Amino acid sequence: MFSKACEYGIRAAVYITLQSLEGRRVSVNEIAEEIDSPIAFTAKTLQLLTRNDIVKSVKGPTGGFEIDREEMNNVKLNMIVKAIDGDKIFKGCGLGLKECNANQPCPLHDKFVDIRTNLSKMLASTNLYELAMGLEVGMTFLKR
Repeated sequence: MFSKACEYGIRAAVYITLQSLEGRRVSVNEIAEEIDSPIAFTAKTLQLLTRNDIVKSVKGPTGGFEIDREEMNNVKLNMIVKAIDGDKIFKGCGLGLKECNANQPCPLHDKFVDIRTNLSKMLASTNLYELAMGLEVGMTFLKR
């Protein structure tokens, strides 16, 4: 459903949230290792999350990635999806056709509208803090 970059982005943001709750900043290398993602790929994904004010990047010897405690509740999954994959999942055709809308629907259009609506609601109502708290026990799931 999501691109590989988006999946890694969500996992990276959750890992950063978990570490930030413990007062730690984490490096690209540590994040890549923990989410089982190539370092260069992780760096590009983190760059998108930083540009979109989802995580903070702090430079220097004690630097790394972090997220402010207040922001953990404000950052919703739909923000991460939009930052990495754009809004195609919220607006695009379920079959990937260019010309699909209510006036010219594809065979899946009406069914996909309900799925997209439910997905949008879930992504807009789920925040990083909620995910981090749900995963605090047994973080091994962050790796595939």
